[in-house]
Amino acid sequence: MDLNIKGKTALVTGSTAGIGFAIAKLLATEGVHVVINGRSQQKTDAVAEQLKQETGNPNIRGIACDFGKVNEIDSLLTQLPEVDILINNVGIFEPKEFADISDADWMKFYEVNVLSGVRLSRIYFPKMLEQDWGRIIFISSESAIQIPSEMIHYGMTKTAQLAVARGLAELTKSSNVTVNSVLPGPTLSEGVGGFIDDLSKSQNKSKEDVEKDFFTHMRPTSIIQRFASTDEIANMVVYLCSTLASATNGAAIRVEGGLLKGVI
Repeated sequence: MDLNIKGKTALVTGSTAGIGFAIAKLLATEGVHVVINGRSQQKTDAVAEQLKQETGNPNIRGIACDFGKVNEIDSLLTQLPEVDILINNVGIFEPKEFADISDADWMKFYEVNVLSGVRLSRIYFPKMLEQDWGRIIFISSESAIQIPSEMIHYGMTKTAQLAVARGLAELTKSSNVTVNSVLPGPTLSEGVGGFIDDLSKSQNKSKEDVEKDFFTHMRPTSIIQRFASTDEIANMVVYLCSTLASATNGAAIRVEGGLLKGVI
């Protein structure tokens, strides 16, 4: 299937591993000019070279940026003044008791998880409207709807992303620009894989048993009763980037294995 995005330029924030990496790789496979992002230039460049080898697409480069630092964001925008596709994927999370979440913690999570996408969209979105084509996607989470009690500050930022995305979508009327959110559920990224490995060793259980226990006791409402793969998330995201998804705008698309029980 031709997604009609070959030659477009995409920035995928937080793309040296996990869901961001999978999205960047699939976009590169589609012939998109991809900009990889991470906090370390060395790591970012290494991943860009890896993807060139794996996809055969030479149009991949890396720009390092810590989205908690405004000066680094300004530097990224100077190096990359325009994009056709913006994937606001970068994010941080940390389980923490509510009473222990300081004001500094709240501000840090808001700065990285929400304002990163706001700051980039503020520059790229008007240019997309001018050229009458563009895609902005916020990688939110099922935690935006089902706020985790162990990290309320994280859930708050994911809900805020939905509001920003929907608001921007309202500004795209009668254009070929779309803004959507994607809500992954529990996903087998590098971090989760390491967590499962550690539990498997400490509990002397197979990884399959650990995964089964997790969904039986921690996420019992999941319909698929397993972790999604990063590729499964990327498949949806890249489809939304395509011209085939031109009628999908202002939507919050779930890729959470049926974990959320609501019908909308």
